[in-house]
Amino acid sequence: MNEQSPHEPSRRKVLRTTAAAAGTGLGIGALGVPSAQAAAPAVAPAAESPAAAVPKRRGATMAGVPFGGRSTVRVGIVGYGNRGASMIGHFLSLPWVRVNAVCDPVRDKAERAAAAVVAAGQPAPAVYANGENDYEKLCARTDLDLVYVATPWETHFPIARAAMLNGKHVGVECPVAMRLDELWELVDLSEQTRRHCMQLENCCYGRNEMRVLRMAHAGRFGRLLHGAGAYNHDLRGLMFSPTYYEGPWRRRWHTQLKGDLYPNHGFGPVANYMDVNRGDRAVSISSFGTPALGLAEYREEHMPSGDPSWKETYIGADRTISVVQTAKGRVIRLEHDVSTPHPYSRINSLGGTRGVFEDYPARIYLEPDHKDDQWADFSAYAGEFDHWLWKEHANPPGGHGGMDYIMVYRLMQCMKLGLPPDFDVYDAATWTAPVPLSHASIKAKGAPQEIPDFTRGEWRRARSGVDSAKPA
Repeated sequence: MNEQSPHEPSRRKVLRTTAAAAGTGLGIGALGVPSAQAAAPAVAPAAESPAAAVPKRRGATMAGVPFGGRSTVRVGIVGYGNRGASMIGHFLSLPWVRVNAVCDPVRDKAERAAAAVVAAGQPAPAVYANGENDYEKLCARTDLDLVYVATPWETHFPIARAAMLNGKHVGVECPVAMRLDELWELVDLSEQTRRHCMQLENCCYGRNEMRVLRMAHAGRFGRLLHGAGAYNHDLRGLMFSPTYYEGPWRRRWHTQLKGDLYPNHGFGPVANYMDVNRGDRAVSISSFGTPALGLAEYREEHMPSGDPSWKETYIGADRTISVVQTAKGRVIRLEHDVSTPHPYSRINSLGGTRGVFEDYPARIYLEPDHKDDQWADFSAYAGEFDHWLWKEHANPPGGHGGMDYIMVYRLMQCMKLGLPPDFDVYDAATWTAPVPLSHASIKAKGAPQEIPDFTRGEWRRARSGVDSAKPA
């Protein structure tokens, strides 16, 4: 094991929980993570340039490969914590989607998921709640097209792997895996099984993100130079709550890794703006981290002396700052901070030779539209540049401003109509690679770590993505 593939907290306890973080990161969880003392030796010394070698392709590329069209999309849902419970309604709201199976090791949650399916007017789904590995039986069913995974982070890889090996497409909440070797295995399995493995990154479907994307593709920012994304969200109270997560799995990751644990919300949208894997490529990452003080201070102030959290030693930097370089020389800044007081922000900025956009709050400055170095109203560009999905669904239901619904609707639409997905396993691997690589870079005092070319050269070929054409 090397620094870029650190050990995760126990893969035996593969599903002690129910929902991984997504959206604004109010992930939901599980047990299944060993004590910090047992997991203390998180990683071994780094091997020399382990990311440099690109393994030989074992199958054909999945870039641009369409789904097989179908009149009904049949879905199995694994994980019914806060995230799974917030997402199941979006699947059930679409008349061409059937939820045929649900799974959670907490039987009460699995049965509540089944009740939600029946309440929506669909037949009662099969229920899998017999232990942590019952997802394997769900994945083996013959009446599923897609497995949706909303479980703790350490379980994402084995469930995605089981889904593809059983001939299912799989959509996984963030991050798709925690280790570099796991990312490569998911890429290889997708190519070998001819099944898509997708990181269900809802922030790519935010209204602002999709508007900026279309403006970037229309050349309004000129030639692109830099962007930034983040997950800065104070989760201290939730991570120490005895009831919010199904066990302390999310907090325990701060005893394991020093780097950016949740890069996808920031990285995904900016990667889309810059056509990463579709004409450009992320080639390296350099990361730096502050001391790990916030969680320990919060524990000191809020947790009783006998609480199990006092056995934990936190090593995860309170704030990580990473710089990603692309093949075209562009720069992407990523930040992560869930351990200190901070108003919610994903930063979400993009700059080029003709102007810049910054979010939180949304504002823009473009030449020749604006002058005197004064920010302008971003909403002025809604009519011309809002994505067709947001024009078609002006007031989408559900959380996170509607982006969850838009994401599910679009994926189900692509599967029904036989279109390629808006993003694929190469995007999933690229957007998640900062998890192990930022840890390795911080351990190496900021030394750049090479981001593998998961596409094996396909990134040079322009192709469509989230900025998709409306189907006829």
